[in-house]
Parts: sequence; C-alpha cells; structure tokens
Amino acid sequence: MAKIMIIDDEPAMVEVIVTLCREKGHQVFPFNSGTKAVEQLDNIQPQVVIADIKMETMTGFDVLRHVREHHRQTAVILITAYASVETAVEAMKIGAYDYVTKPFKIDELQMTVQRALDYQAALRENVYLRKELKNRYRFENIIGTSRKMEQVYNLINKVADTDSTVLIQGESGTGKELVARGLHFNSNRQHHPFVAINCSALPENLLESELFGHKKGAFTGAVTDKRGLFEEANLGTIFLDEVNSMAPPLQTKLLRVLQEREVRRVGDNKSAPVNVRVVGATNEPLQPKLRDGTFREDLYYRLAVIPVEIPPLRERLEDVPLLVHHFLQKQASATGVEPKKIDPQAVDILCHYNYPGNVRELENAIERACVLCEDDLILPGDLPPHIVSEAQGGKAEQAMATMPVGQTLDEFIQQQERGIIEATLAHCGGSREKAASMLGISMATLYRKIEPKNKK
Repeated sequence: MAKIMIIDDEPAMVEVIVTLCREKGHQVFPFNSGTKAVEQLDNIQPQVVIADIKMETMTGFDVLRHVREHHRQTAVILITAYASVETAVEAMKIGAYDYVTKPFKIDELQMTVQRALDYQAALRENVYLRKELKNRYRFENIIGTSRKMEQVYNLINKVADTDSTVLIQGESGTGKELVARGLHFNSNRQHHPFVAINCSALPENLLESELFGHKKGAFTGAVTDKRGLFEEANLGTIFLDEVNSMAPPLQTKLLRVLQEREVRRVGDNKSAPVNVRVVGATNEPLQPKLRDGTFREDLYYRLAVIPVEIPPLRERLEDVPLLVHHFLQKQASATGVEPKKIDPQAVDILCHYNYPGNVRELENAIERACVLCEDDLILPGDLPPHIVSEAQGGKAEQAMATMPVGQTLDEFIQQQERGIIEATLAHCGGSREKAASMLGISMATLYRKIEPKNKK
C-alpha cells in the first residue's frame, strides 16, 4: 500500500482518482488546492503526487517544482486537459515522472501510478545497494592491525579521493581487488562504474577488443560496434588485475590512454576522450621485467604514481585472529545463522601456518570448518589436514630451535612428547581414546605421559 496525494480543484475529478487509487489498495490524501497540499507534504510523505496542471492558486507546475526541490524521492504525475508537445516537454524538463491527458482511461491512470511506484522502489533499492557497496568496501573491512597493514591503510586513505593512478603489488590472494574497490568506493567517483578485468585471462587480441572496443568489420566476427571497458568505466575506475601479463603492443596502447586520456577502438581512425581512474595490480615485482624489457619502463612510472604493496599473510600472522573472526561473521551473514565459535587451539594452529594462498586460503579454511564442525564449535580436527600438520611441524621446529642449553636429553624428549600428545588431543577434539589410537600407544601410556607426576 502506497501513500498517494491527489491535487485537483474539480471535486468530481478528485473523487474519480480517489476511487481508482483505493481500488488498488492505496492510502489516498485528496486536496482541492496546491497550496494546502504542499503544506502537508512533510507530514504525509507520499510516494506519488497526482496533480492537475490548471489550478487557480497554485498550478501543477508549481507543485512539481516544490516537490522536486523538497521531496526528490516523490514521483509526480501531472494531469492536463490541454495536451501539447510543449506541455509534455515542460513537465518532463521540470522533473515530472509522467503526465496523463483528460479524459483518461481507468487502467491508463492505474498503470501510470504503478509504474511510478515501481520506479520509486527501484530508486530506493539503488540507494540501498550503493550504501551497501560503500559499507562493504570501507577501508575498515580490509582487516588487520599489524604495522605493515597500518602503513597500507594510511597510504590508501590519503590517495583514495584523488585521480592519481595506483599500482597495487601483492601475491595472489592478498586482497588486491578489495583494495582497488575500496579506493573507488571511497572516492568522488563512487557513483560511477567500477570495472575490473584480469589481463591474464584473455589472449592478446581479445584483451585489446575488451579494453579499447572495436568498430564493425575490424576483424572476423566483429559484426557490430563495441564499446571497450575504458568507455564503460568513463567517470569511474578501471581495475587492471595482473597488468604485468600484458603484451608489449597493448602496453603501448595503455600508455597512450594514460598520457592522452583518450581511447581508439580497434579498426577506428578516431579517438574518443575518457575520464577514468586507472588502478593496476601485479602479483609479482615488476623490476625484473623492466630490466629485461618485457614491461615498458615509461608505462610502469605512469601506473606506479602511487605504489601500494600488500604484505603476504605469513608476514602478518598477528592479524590471523582478527581475520578468523571476520570470516566467521561473514559466513554467518551468508547462511543466515549465528556465527560459529572456534576453539582457541584451532586459532593457535591457524596462527602457525605459512599461507601460500594468503588471505583467500584462510577464508576457504574457515568456510570448510563452518560446514564440517559439530555443535557450532570449530575444533582443530575441522581445519584442513595440511594446515594442521604443517602448523604443528612448524611449532615443533620452533621448539627445537629454542631448546635451552643444558637441558638433558630425557627432559627434552619428555617435553617434545608432551607437545605432540597435546597437539594430537587438540586435533581429536580432546578425545584421549582417539589420540592414543592415532599415536599408536595404549591409553595407559597416554595417561602416564601426560600426567607423569600427578600421583607422586
């Protein structure tokens, strides 16, 4: 049910429109003058205003101007008995959603009102989605409190609302696209397109057409003109992931775009201006490619006006607990359930793994654990086996490396045995029977090794 305000100085016409709107279940607010109606706009907050153009004290155009100035989300439908092209042009120029000519058909007015309501719903959804996108890509969502991540935050906060090109360097899975989207949605370009492409995913000829577009007949299969991604991203941001894989001829064309701020479609002899912020990303250092000539040095300096380096997760393991909490919350939101809890021993294991797949690998591990865990508690046994075994191996190596000088061999062996047993117990969710079986020892031996002095 929508709130609809009806304004007409002819009582009979008001009655007709009121009846038609109420038939559709809408709440109706009739007025016989525009002046009285606009005084109540703040109180009523209608979704749609239907106003006659020809009224004595305040015309429909006056009502429309007032609504557009003070209630921009309200749709206005104008009614006129004197339809003309000039009237229609004037109404649309001021900002009317539509206009209807008297005498009108019953279903014509009802359909126009419904289209206006659908339009209003789409506007509200668009505003909501934009807020959601901005919230999703706030810099606060790039998780980490380590010194290296603080340096990243400080840099991208400073450069977000500029037009400078940015080159993000980081291993696969470190979150380069998240940073790129954060730069876009925290800039003055946030209401315009964000366009992303992986430059290594397409062969050279297709990548050229995707980026720069083509003219009809430029090559076999080019049956129509095609806008490239630079044109699609006009006024917004284009994210060139794995730009390090771009072939030299395309590097030259990209350099021209950055220098001239214009693109030329494949097969065209004219260029078109573009206003696009370029953010590039590479999963490897570019200096070796600069030295061997496979990446243009002038393009590198055009892209790396602001270089941003994302550290691998293994260099900021202190951020793992925060990331684990974030991914548990994310999984809960995606599935509509309460967040799972995680055993401290499982967190400890996650903090001692090397993460060749970086943040993405950790997120996948948490997703797996959320699916496999019982009683809403993630135990070490719910984590991927390779993470558990490598983390425990790393802890054992660390223990050996820090073995105190002067410790007897028996004392050291007992200490290591106890550490292995405790890790196995954690892996088995605290089950001593399972741990003994996994270690290949009896329950009596297990008890003796974990409680060697308790009975003395």
